[in-house]
Amino acid sequence: MRALVLFAVIFVLVAPSTRSSQRFAEVDRILAAAIADGAFPGAVVAVGHRGKLVHVAALGRQTYAPDSPPVETDTLYDIASLTKVVATTTAAMILVDEGKLDLDAPVARYLPGFTGPDKERVTVRHLLAHASGMDWWAPLYREIQGKAAYLERVETMALVNEPGTKELYSDLGVILLGEILERVSGVPLDRFVARRVLEPLGMRDTLFRPPTDLLARIPPTERDDEWRKRVVHGEVHDENAFAMGGIAPHAGLFSTAPDLARFAQMMVSRGRYKGRPIVERSTVRLFTQRAGIVPGSGRALGWDTKSAQGSTAGTLFSPSSFGHTGFTGTSLWVDPERKLYLVLLTNRIHPTRENRKIVEVRPALADAVVRAIERSGH
Repeated sequence: MRALVLFAVIFVLVAPSTRSSQRFAEVDRILAAAIADGAFPGAVVAVGHRGKLVHVAALGRQTYAPDSPPVETDTLYDIASLTKVVATTTAAMILVDEGKLDLDAPVARYLPGFTGPDKERVTVRHLLAHASGMDWWAPLYREIQGKAAYLERVETMALVNEPGTKELYSDLGVILLGEILERVSGVPLDRFVARRVLEPLGMRDTLFRPPTDLLARIPPTERDDEWRKRVVHGEVHDENAFAMGGIAPHAGLFSTAPDLARFAQMMVSRGRYKGRPIVERSTVRLFTQRAGIVPGSGRALGWDTKSAQGSTAGTLFSPSSFGHTGFTGTSLWVDPERKLYLVLLTNRIHPTRENRKIVEVRPALADAVVRAIERSGH
């Protein structure tokens, strides 16, 4: 093990792939130390500032094995719950712009099967703000498979809280939201997102269910001894998303740091990318400010916002910052005041989800990014 750690330190310190000056050396050092400490086998970081990609670096390897392929800047990661903001929330914003999605409409208007005590009070806005009263998760993959079976089951699940009274981050609520988006658009979610988000942004390396010829570019995630009986590699880690067919509104996207940098730049630019409108500016503002449904909740619509303490965005990102994390070890934060974004991609759950060292890495990295930007004098 000591030899492996030494190898990791040597590799990440002398061989990061990068396009930036020495001012981001602290950022790379933090990631190198995290790899040496076993927080994750490898990582890709991308930083954008004032319309430019100012730093991108790939460090470490796909696994902890000494002969594992090195991580490259175009390495494809399972981005887990970043799917919620890149795909599902952005689709919702576009449909709001088009007048097809009413945020204050009851969910039952779109999903007639959503019935039961208090459910008539649950709105689309509640789903986006994680304030619907839906439970956070359930191991449905052990019992059912397929999108239709999931919808039927989730629609009939009882609420665990009164709508609008408590923030409870809910994959189940997002599953319902995804179905609503498909019904109002008339298009499967993955096709809608590909046509209206990924293609306009030039995100050619972002997709659901990557084909086997991309496997060499994809780091494995967890060793699943309980259900799949194998190391998860090239397929979505989230069990419910996998049981739904690999395409789900709460997880399933694979992407690269440069692709997510394009998306983040669109969000920094309030819905525009290279002058082309993707989402209306007013809608971006609406979705990225605190929803104000549950007192004290930091949730925006689909997005999270920076909390005063304990934020994965660290202490130096502006209070107006918004972002999201992914269970596999991914995160994306946008600071609109500084016109700054930070993308971090790792497979921290390889070989086990019990590894939680990334909790300390994310805020430290975010603070280092802000210090680097401030040192640049721009």
